Amino acid sequence: MTTDQRIENLEKGLASARRFNRWLLAAVGLALGVWILAGTFGPTMAAAPAGGGAVKEVRAREFILEDEKGNIRALLLMSNGGPGLALFDEKGNPMARLDAGKNGPGLHLSDEKGNPRALLGVTKDGPSLGLSDENGKPSVVLMNKDGPSLIMYDDTGKGRASLGANKLAAGLSLYDENGRPRIMLNAHKDTPNLSVYDENGKERATIGLSNKFGPMLDLCDEKGKVTWHAP
Repeated sequence: MTTDQRIENLEKGLASARRFNRWLLAAVGLALGVWILAGTFGPTMAAAPAGGGAVKEVRAREFILEDEKGNIRALLLMSNGGPGLALFDEKGNPMARLDAGKNGPGLHLSDEKGNPRALLGVTKDGPSLGLSDENGKPSVVLMNKDGPSLIMYDDTGKGRASLGANKLAAGLSLYDENGRPRIMLNAHKDTPNLSVYDENGKERATIGLSNKFGPMLDLCDEKGKVTWHAP
């Protein structure tokens, strides 16, 4: 095998690995989209009104459960979006919500202030689990579309780290405060590699290892074009 053929095979392996890197990038955006979509499941349930005055009733489309003070503590209803069940604390704050809407089922859990903190749902993109901070911004999302992926966000809602796996490879990606990729590590079956990106998100250096041909290194200019290659 000539040197040119060897380089060509290495580049093919890297091209496949880079496709996996793009999959990881897409997973970050998709996870946030799934989080937003899942948060709209089923009927909208407002906080229960405090105090008494509610009429005790059982109706075909709605069931209201009150405590001894007349505060609504549970609400089971049927709406255009589908059936839903909401549970409230003694102050009327929503604590848990279970929906079976047209977009898929969802379970929402809130903190003592009524802020949503955890979401478990299933949509057409697959199952997902999301955790949010005290301000309702996503902090961790676990999902499974074309392979499992875990995405972590900072306090501004920007994706900062993602871990994923599919039929091509498994990989870890790190992002800066602007959401641009800076480091990507993947274990591709043919060419495991580590890529480093500049502040504009352009790939500037890649070191890889071919199972057949050994180690290699690519250095790129600010436009992402390879300017130096070894071997």
